[in-house]
Amino acid sequence: MKNSLHNSQTNHKEWVTRFAPSPTGFLHLGHVAAALYGWQKAQPDGEWFVRMEDIDAQRCKPEFISAILEDLEWLGLQFARPVLRQSANMPAYQATLAKLDAMGVLYPCFCTRSDIMRESAAIFSAPHTAPDGSLRYPGTCRHLSDQERQERIGQGQPHVLRLNMSKALQRVHQHMRGMPLTYQDQERGTVLCQPELFGDVVLARKDTPASYHLCVTHDDAAQGVTLVTRGEDLRPATDLHRLLQALMGWCVPQYSFHPLLCNAEGRRLAKRDGALAVRAMRKTGLSAEDVRCKAGFPHIFER
Repeated sequence: MKNSLHNSQTNHKEWVTRFAPSPTGFLHLGHVAAALYGWQKAQPDGEWFVRMEDIDAQRCKPEFISAILEDLEWLGLQFARPVLRQSANMPAYQATLAKLDAMGVLYPCFCTRSDIMRESAAIFSAPHTAPDGSLRYPGTCRHLSDQERQERIGQGQPHVLRLNMSKALQRVHQHMRGMPLTYQDQERGTVLCQPELFGDVVLARKDTPASYHLCVTHDDAAQGVTLVTRGEDLRPATDLHRLLQALMGWCVPQYSFHPLLCNAEGRRLAKRDGALAVRAMRKTGLSAEDVRCKAGFPHIFER
């Protein structure tokens, strides 16, 4: 198991950062590593808090929220700020979507996944993927007229809201007077963003009225986060988040990415690794210090 997270440390007395799990299961060792990594970055005089990214109403459960908070307390991680639940913050996300719509950078898309795969294969000979591995949209509904869009919406056809990447980039580049879109990575320095590689991403759908990308970017800005800590698997998504920050005029945090804990087979730890859930480890008699050591932070509270 890879335990090198504690080797990358850049502290600042005023960093504000957060741990934002999705409560779709119990806290596992990978979560512990991510939480401790962010907590460490906020020391000695910054702030670390918890947010629940529970916009997936079908998979996120209140009992998992309670269990996660209990396990964090058991691990010795304390925070003073109330826990924001994204499911209770939908009006703020809807207001952001309304602003983006007023900018002319959103459009309704009526395509099913099968439609997208078929159209993508016809255009590119094979379905195209974005940097995060998701299916890249070929832009079919981007060319519909306003009249056709309204007619289809009026008929009750299911649709999502997509970001018109070309228009969004054009708007940002005009505002930034041609300066490139970048972010500051504490380990790598200035990183050039390429959100265009994602194509026209979904920002809202019927079952999830606001996407992860929109919610997390909105909340980081609204909650005053100055340092976003996240796993290497979310590095590509940061390009999209920087674009949304630029569109909305939100403050830009710095970023720090930690390597992912992996199991013996080299796969990233996931909720299916039940034996590595904090609850399971507690039942075997392991102490909080034992679990912190397994996560790669043996001496984090020795100050």
